[in-house]
Amino acid sequence: MATNTHNLLSAIKSRSGIDKSLDRGFIWLTRIFALGIAATLLWITLQVSIGAWPAIQQFGAGFLAQSNWNPVNNQYGVLPQVYGTLVSSFIGLLLAVPIGVGTAVLLSENFLPSKIRLVLVFLVELLAAIPSVVYGIWGIFVLVPIITNVGKWLNSSLGFLPIFSTPPSGPGMLPAGVILAIMTLPIITAISRDALISIPPSLRQAAVGLGATRWETIFQVLIPAAFSGIVSAVMLALGRAMGETMAVTMLIGNSNNISFSLLAPANTISSLLANQFSEASGLQVAALMYAALVLFVLTLIVNIFAELIVLRMKRI
Repeated sequence: MATNTHNLLSAIKSRSGIDKSLDRGFIWLTRIFALGIAATLLWITLQVSIGAWPAIQQFGAGFLAQSNWNPVNNQYGVLPQVYGTLVSSFIGLLLAVPIGVGTAVLLSENFLPSKIRLVLVFLVELLAAIPSVVYGIWGIFVLVPIITNVGKWLNSSLGFLPIFSTPPSGPGMLPAGVILAIMTLPIITAISRDALISIPPSLRQAAVGLGATRWETIFQVLIPAAFSGIVSAVMLALGRAMGETMAVTMLIGNSNNISFSLLAPANTISSLLANQFSEASGLQVAALMYAALVLFVLTLIVNIFAELIVLRMKRI
């Protein structure tokens, strides 16, 4: 009996040592993966910065304030592209966030039978799998004619407003913003739905037990509780919108001018890179790398700002 007990204790100690070794190995493996991600990000930043250095030396911060993009005279400025990137992304989020969060609430609560909800969840996720070029083609043949007809009415009726001051010419800022809304909608919906589903059922039951109605529970308890997840969804969608290339290139008009009218053609940094990088040479390549670095910094600033919002909401 004593021998068996001794053998059992020895086995436990041996197993405990193996478990500790496995735990340490797993911790270091995850650290290596995390450091690898950070190193990859720094590597990409360094390579883009090296490629952009000639343009940084020649144009400096004035690159962000100039509107002229003339490869013949080696004059480059990215202000219209920055404006187009921010405005088109803002239009996309302005349309996609309320629809996406509303759809997430619909699919996470028991408003519909479970079979119908499963079908809708599948269809929403299917939207994310459609290639961007397909969105672009659909936008050219379906979305642009619709927005052109609507834009003519907006220009004739509300042309005194700067955002509708120009007659529609087909591709423009508004079609690009709408297509970005459609493309980012599944991201916002899917992640927001996961955030709402992950809320403990006891939180819902406590709100109802205190006398809250169903809508009060949703707007005053569930959505605030899932706020960090919803913000993460919006930030991922914003990153997709700011970096989207093919569909936006096909719909925005690729005009290197700043116009406050949403019906006028515009341009984005991603579209500029897609249109000119294959034929660029010399200083133009450095200018395009500089533009890519600007887009990277814009995305970084937006994500930092989002993290600050989430941290502040958690303190509240």
